[in-house]
Amino acid sequence: MAQFESILMLATIFFPLFLSYLYQNRKSPPITNWPIIGMLPGLLYNARRIFAFANDCIRQSGGTCEIRGPWFPSLDFIITADHMNANHILCKNFDNYEKGSEFNEIFFDCLGEGIFNSNSDSWKSQRKVMLLLMKDDKFVLHFQRILHEKLEKSLIVMLEHFMKLGIEVDLQEVLQRFSYDVVCMLAVGLDPNSLSVELSEVPIMKAFTQAEERLLYRHVMPVRLWKLQRWLQIGEEKKLSKALKTVDSFLYQCIASKREKLRCKLLAEEDKYDFVTAFMVQDEGEMTSVDGKSDKFLRDVAVNIMSAGKDTISASLSWFFWLVAMNPSVESKLLQEMRANSPSINDEKNMFFSVEGLKRFVYLDAVLRETLRLYPAVPFNHKTAIQPDILPSGHHINRNTRVLINFYAMGRMEEIWGEDCLEFKPERWISERGDVVHVPSHKFIAFNAGPRSCIGRNISFIQMKLVAISVLWHYQIQVVQGHHVAPGNTIVLHMKNGLKVRIKKRSA
Repeated sequence: MAQFESILMLATIFFPLFLSYLYQNRKSPPITNWPIIGMLPGLLYNARRIFAFANDCIRQSGGTCEIRGPWFPSLDFIITADHMNANHILCKNFDNYEKGSEFNEIFFDCLGEGIFNSNSDSWKSQRKVMLLLMKDDKFVLHFQRILHEKLEKSLIVMLEHFMKLGIEVDLQEVLQRFSYDVVCMLAVGLDPNSLSVELSEVPIMKAFTQAEERLLYRHVMPVRLWKLQRWLQIGEEKKLSKALKTVDSFLYQCIASKREKLRCKLLAEEDKYDFVTAFMVQDEGEMTSVDGKSDKFLRDVAVNIMSAGKDTISASLSWFFWLVAMNPSVESKLLQEMRANSPSINDEKNMFFSVEGLKRFVYLDAVLRETLRLYPAVPFNHKTAIQPDILPSGHHINRNTRVLINFYAMGRMEEIWGEDCLEFKPERWISERGDVVHVPSHKFIAFNAGPRSCIGRNISFIQMKLVAISVLWHYQIQVVQGHHVAPGNTIVLHMKNGLKVRIKKRSA
């Protein structure tokens, strides 16, 4: 048995090299369940287009597909885009589905024991602290101040610079830098000032992106294979380790600085409303001192917050600006709404609104929701069954079966959105009365559903709306002719080739 396992492991290591050769000569192999090795050839072959491959599987199987991995080791899981299954797993039978040990293994090196990688009491405790902070009026004001300052002094200044030069710029990278600065201030209270006209390399940002790309490969590789690569420090695992060392070095320095300021009572009032500080000073019985939480735990908190805020917001805004640029009629309606809500505004002034003021932007809300329907920032959710179950689709789930809920495919399901499901149509979100249509979260699932739904949904919409208004009021975004836009293979739905644009001054 040991000899057989060794042979299979070696074959699994070298098989991707063979597939790489085939990749240059064929479009895509059929989805076939082979004896012993299952669908592993298809999984490895399609690693570069994993979301499209998952959609192919779902279309061929009517909404829910059983993926068969090699018999030794097992890679079996179920992937579904059935909204009834999603509702069952995420809401109705929530207690029977958790992140699972395999998900934890895949992400532990990066996310540690943070909220996205924890279960039960740890998850509940972290969620409680975060919700209390985000509901604090002082936090909301602090958040708005950060956004207004970064918009006025960084993002708009930077776009103005590129507009005057008349050069191409990767708008996705600009938005990533903007979101990174904002989320760093929210997570650890530090402004890294990465948004500069030089667009100089920011090691920590680059490391985060590299880590995401490497982690996605763990989903389609046998556990023993990526663990072997990690132990040998070769391939994707070597790149992942290097990226995480950069992330850890930065965050541990931030945490040490924050602890010292708290001990010496040097923190200003406005500097107390970041997530790491909130966890440092929380009252949990014996953990009442600044030293109560370990540096490792605080590092995990920060990584989870930064992963969520940096990547999801920038990815969503990138798809938003691309869709608006490709649909002039939508852009025209957005501008009409801006003028209607600020009739006396001067073209040379920035447009900043309070949280209450943003509620008047119904069409903008609809455009953002339609963007998130087609391009959810987090394209899938990973669950593991605790006990046997039967899904509404009739599929039997065994104990420890892994289930992937494909959010990306759900946004394109005709059964949910109708025959025009592939069409970008913001009007589907506006009722006859002129307000936003409510769609159940297990159908419009961009922010997850059930008890683990995204706690940052509201502040995400605030940030996206403020950025959208500020940019579109001043500038027209023109996508560079011939630039190919496609989803990348990351755990957050970035654009594979970025978003190359030219910035044009908005005419009066």
